[in-house]
Parts: sequence; C-alpha cells; structure tokens
Amino acid sequence: MKPLSFKRHRFPTEVIKHALWLYFRFSLSLRDVEELLAERGIEVSYETIRCWAKKFGPAIARRLKRLRPSPSPRWHLDEMVCRVGGKRMYLWRAVDDEGEVLDLLVQRRRDTQAAKKLLMRLLGRQPVEPKLITTDGLRSYSAALSELGLEHLHRAGRLRENNRAENSHLPIRQRERRMQGFKSQSSAQRFLTTHAAVYNTFYTQQHLISRPTLRRFRAEAHGAWAKATA
Repeated sequence: MKPLSFKRHRFPTEVIKHALWLYFRFSLSLRDVEELLAERGIEVSYETIRCWAKKFGPAIARRLKRLRPSPSPRWHLDEMVCRVGGKRMYLWRAVDDEGEVLDLLVQRRRDTQAAKKLLMRLLGRQPVEPKLITTDGLRSYSAALSELGLEHLHRAGRLRENNRAENSHLPIRQRERRMQGFKSQSSAQRFLTTHAAVYNTFYTQQHLISRPTLRRFRAEAHGAWAKATA
C-alpha cells in the first residue's frame, strides 16, 4: 500500500489521524470532535474535519479492508429505511454470522433490482463464496437470488433467524441520529463505507472474552489503524 500523503496541510499528521479516528470510531458529530480537540489546545473547525473525512476516509477504509481476515461464508442480508436529504431511501447491508460488515449500498428502491445489485457487489468483492444466505421475508431477495442461480443457498426466515443483520443496524441508527440524517446519497455511501471498515476493525464482543484477550484485540485493532493511516 502506498503511504497516505498529508502534505500541504496546516495541522500535523497525528492531529489529522486522531480527529479521523474519533469521528469514525465513536458516535460523535463533527462539532463534538472539534470540542474534544479544543480541550487539548488544538483549534480546528468542524468544516476542516469534514474535509479530512471526505479526503482520507475512503482510502483508509480500503486499507483497513485489505488488512482484515476473510469473512465467514454465511451471510445475512437486510435493508433499513433511512432519511437522506429529507427523502426516504433504503440502506441495503450484508454481514456475516460473526457481525462483520461485508458491504452496504444506499439505494432509492426496495425491489428485485436493488437486491440484485447488492448481491452482485458482494459476489464480486468478497474473497469467499457464500455457503448460506439468510434474509428476511422480502420476496425481492428470492427473485434476485433466483436470477443469479443462488436460490439453493437462500434461507428466508423471520426476524429471529436474521437477528444478526437486524442488530447490526443499531450503530447506524446511532450515527444517523447524531448526524441528524445524511445530506446526500453519495455522502451517505461514503461515510457508511468508511464507518463499516472502522467498525469491523475495532468491534469486539466484550462480554464473551476475557480482559487479556480484549487488550490483545484492542492492540491489534490500533496496529491495523496505524498501518492503514501510515
């Protein structure tokens, strides 16, 4: 991976990296990040942080994704309604059975073509072939999988069977409320893609692991972030 270039920026590289980490890692608004930096004596406007996120976020997301191990071949697909620019749109998301966010796509429709577009992105970008695809009862999934010849992998269940995907919407809802909605389809797609990569890197199920294991996972996550922002 080529190193990121932080040249011609007034602020030091470490300040930019820390601001981006705060913004994508936690449910903070741009103004929240500005306040946290100001408390440390760093005067930077939230608009500058927005520019940093727009410029460096996608590149960091691609680097973090390359550093991740291969996901599980058992996929869960679901869609959620979101407000983008005051309009009703749909966020199509795919996660594996361990909660890893595989891909997401902001679209205007909730039909077979929208489901097919998400599936084609998944099949083209994931390093593993699916062995099981679990969805809710939306018929668009069945039609799209049938067109792609994957109906034998499909399991359409109720909410409990697709609970992994349903629960994975919660961090998105938190960010959506904190940001007071998304401004445009392109900005929503860009932010959520970067957010998913950072979420995958730092997410740990703390109630299932010991403290020494948690410390090791955190160290590995920060190591991956350091490599992705180098």
